[in-house]
Amino acid sequence: MHKLYESILGRSADFRVKYQFYSEDQGGRKILPNQGTRFNFWYENHNHTMKGIFMIWPEFENEEGEIILDSHVLVSASGTAKMWIINSELIPYHADKIKIGTKGYFYEGKRIAECEVIEIIGLTSNPTKTLS
Repeated sequence: MHKLYESILGRSADFRVKYQFYSEDQGGRKILPNQGTRFNFWYENHNHTMKGIFMIWPEFENEEGEIILDSHVLVSASGTAKMWIINSELIPYHADKIKIGTKGYFYEGKRIAECEVIEIIGLTSNPTKTLS
């Protein structure tokens, strides 16, 4: 059973994306992931002052837009996911850059999926204290 990130982090998701995993022929995974897989994330923005990828994790939704709770079920090759900035100290950095239409990528050593921000949820209002 997947434990909701909202209950772990004590806040709402930061934003929502529509995603598409690359096929194996495109350099993607052999098998689709299950809920709770913690991919790293990078997004396009010409004002990045930090290098590298970010700990922004997806929480995949079903066709009805509900969080998938069964952590053993493989997610769809395309769909939607709520996104969670894990280091809350970086929320202000990302809030200035992530907008509806921003293009991003899931990483697992290499790019394995592409996505686009379709909704801002708590990105501009979530608390920014450090997790202990």
